[in-house]
Amino acid sequence: MFSEKEKFLAGIVRLADFVLLAFSFFIAYFLDEFIRTIARLGEKAYADSPTFSGFMFFASKYWLLFLGFPLIWMGIFYINGIYRDFSTRSFRKLAWLVFTSGIWATVVSGSYVFLLKLELTSRLFFLVYAFTAFTLLLIQRKLLFLLLAQIHAKGYNQENLLIVGTGKRAREFIRTVKMNSNWGLNIIGLIDDEHGLYGKEVDGLRVLGRIQDIPFIVNRLVIDRVIFVVPRLWLHRIEDAILACEQVGVSTSISLDLYNLHISRTRQTDFNGLPLLEFETFYAKEWQLFIKRSIDIVISSLSLLFFSPLMLIVAILIKLTSRGPVLFRQKRVGLKGRKFTLYKFRSMVIDAEARKKDLLERNEMEGPVFKIKRDPRITRLGYFLRKTSIDELPQFINVLKGNMSIVGPRPPLVNEVDEYEIWHRRRLSLKPGITCLWQVKGRNKLSFDQWMKLDLEYIDKWSLWLDFKILLRTFFVVLVGYGAE
Repeated sequence: MFSEKEKFLAGIVRLADFVLLAFSFFIAYFLDEFIRTIARLGEKAYADSPTFSGFMFFASKYWLLFLGFPLIWMGIFYINGIYRDFSTRSFRKLAWLVFTSGIWATVVSGSYVFLLKLELTSRLFFLVYAFTAFTLLLIQRKLLFLLLAQIHAKGYNQENLLIVGTGKRAREFIRTVKMNSNWGLNIIGLIDDEHGLYGKEVDGLRVLGRIQDIPFIVNRLVIDRVIFVVPRLWLHRIEDAILACEQVGVSTSISLDLYNLHISRTRQTDFNGLPLLEFETFYAKEWQLFIKRSIDIVISSLSLLFFSPLMLIVAILIKLTSRGPVLFRQKRVGLKGRKFTLYKFRSMVIDAEARKKDLLERNEMEGPVFKIKRDPRITRLGYFLRKTSIDELPQFINVLKGNMSIVGPRPPLVNEVDEYEIWHRRRLSLKPGITCLWQVKGRNKLSFDQWMKLDLEYIDKWSLWLDFKILLRTFFVVLVGYGAE
């Protein structure tokens, strides 16, 4: 649950540290020159002027220091465990660890200078570099802490938890989460099998039901993960609950100090010293998800910019050819049941939803989805927009906002989800997208169950390479209009 994000964040911090430690060499050069000018001290070796060209000459003479100092500092940081449990430490503890590690790094750097016999190295520059490096590293970590806290305070990148258990270890887990709001974890409620606890509060959290109620709760609330912190005697009770979570794509974790299992598609992780066994229905490394999101942002931004003239023309044509707004807005269901507003160019008459009930008997799709050929509610311009998929261009706004991805399962309507069979719900375990396997393998020519199975196939086989292949095939499908109605 937390370890993958922690590793990814630690990797970013290591990269940022190296950049800052190298940049400190640059800052220290000019700061040293400034101090020497104010204090009227002598010039240091190979410093001919306080300019960029002067720094480049200085760095070329001391390139061993320019490369060596950052590596020494980062090596000491690694040995002292600064990059471990980064997000779960308080800023005060982290600042003290950076300070003590900085002292050790300065001592080792001095030994490095002595071993290389760099006799012309300025002691003032050496001390200025250490002070600059420490200051920049401290500022960087404070800004990162504030950024993470701000992101989580706004509800972004937040994981909703349902805790099963109210015993001593469960309450300790709850208090730990509450004391560290910057972790981005939000406990929705508790589950306990004791009859008298239903509806009561434990550590400020309401007991929502018993273990047998978990399938109902995960289908009604936005739950990202169910964590079982239960006594050993309860283990036989939770199997059905875990299977129910698996069916709808909700991740589960079990406290590992009960027993140690090795099951396919499981992960052993650690949460602030509490060992957990995780069961994942969708698994991806944080760096993969980061790349996927970065690609989403780049493609959606460039698409909105590139297609903006076409979108303006389409908007004008919609206003000229039919009454009503340019954009069609509709509530859709996204990741783990989160609702959002989807944007498309309006391709139907303004009273299309009211006229839908008169056309239900002509529905050509099985299941909760409604589709008919030559739908009389579609405008003349709307047929062209749908055939060419131009009506979907505004969905890049949803991608940019983070509600959708470029590639992912189709975002369903709220009433469709209400009619889902239990195995259909697992498709909500991944962020919805503009295109997916259903788009390149038939679109409206597929039955509803085929559609759902393709979405689940995408989730089970997901990779960045699969996304790339789907994108390439989508270009072809859109060009020829295959499967579009």
